[in-house]
Amino acid sequence: MLATRQPVLRRFWYPVMPQALVDQGPQPFTLLGEKIVLWRDGSGRYAAMADRCPHRSAALSKGWVDGDALVCPYHGWAYDGRGACVRVPQRPDSGGLKGTAVRSFACTERYGHVWVALDEPLAPIPDWTEESDAAYRRIDQFYEPWNCAGFRLMENSFDNAHIHFVHRRTFGDINDPNPPQPTIERFDHGFVARSDVPVFNTELQKKNLRDDSAFTVRHITAHWYMPFLRRLQIRYPNGLDHIIVTAATPIGDGSCQVVQFCLRNDTEAEATAADIIAFDRRVTEEDREVLEGTDFDAPLDMNSGVERHMPSDQPGLLMRRMLLELLATHGETEQTRHYPSRQAAE
Repeated sequence: MLATRQPVLRRFWYPVMPQALVDQGPQPFTLLGEKIVLWRDGSGRYAAMADRCPHRSAALSKGWVDGDALVCPYHGWAYDGRGACVRVPQRPDSGGLKGTAVRSFACTERYGHVWVALDEPLAPIPDWTEESDAAYRRIDQFYEPWNCAGFRLMENSFDNAHIHFVHRRTFGDINDPNPPQPTIERFDHGFVARSDVPVFNTELQKKNLRDDSAFTVRHITAHWYMPFLRRLQIRYPNGLDHIIVTAATPIGDGSCQVVQFCLRNDTEAEATAADIIAFDRRVTEEDREVLEGTDFDAPLDMNSGVERHMPSDQPGLLMRRMLLELLATHGETEQTRHYPSRQAAE
């Protein structure tokens, strides 16, 4: 599946950028191949629009905010958050040009990030109550582009079989190649997978978890939100919750912006944010090394013969079936006759 060729994927919310970055001034981003600009007006409202002035095609992200308007850097034309032209300096008596507008997109802020949907959303942004629970803190972890398809990262996130190989240096046990497989329950536009996974406890994790045991058990409740959003809740035997939210926001077919933060029911005095980020960084880099070597065009058709499968692939296979159902429901089909190689996609 090449994400930019599936119009229905435009109908989901994606966390695009930390609010703090947008607060610094207009910012460019490419979402599903669409060049957009994110900005915050003088009243504190966030907006997302096409990053192109209709006058002479200048990038609006190179402009600046003046009150509640975004000013084009080329000739000073100004647009409000809905994309309407509100001022043309060369025609000061006009108050703008009637009918001249920049395409605008649905935009809101949640969990410290600006979210965008390019078309009418099919599902809301998930509501995670820990964000407003005083017992939890949010730690912003990563915001970076990866050279892999968003689907590959999502499928990997629910693949228990990869843990003891890819993560053998951090928490996996290569002597246990067949971890328990999850029980899965579908819901609209996603599923929840539950499993208990024994893992190795490194010295850094012993510190982060306040657990000196050589091994511990992760009680996992993982939600997949179609198409590229995951919430991984890990509950440890001592009652600690480590909830990782990861989005593979699609830049294009072969790249995604990894947006990750975590929620924990402990304090900075008990485990520093720096130590927590350091361990999760080691884990994500192990995933990244493997995933950036995979083909961009993952086949959704399990019978295509392009990829082979095994029983532990069930979460990923369910993702593929659900995405195929989504495409069929919205009148779209995936081309399965030819899956170009990674080199061809590049």
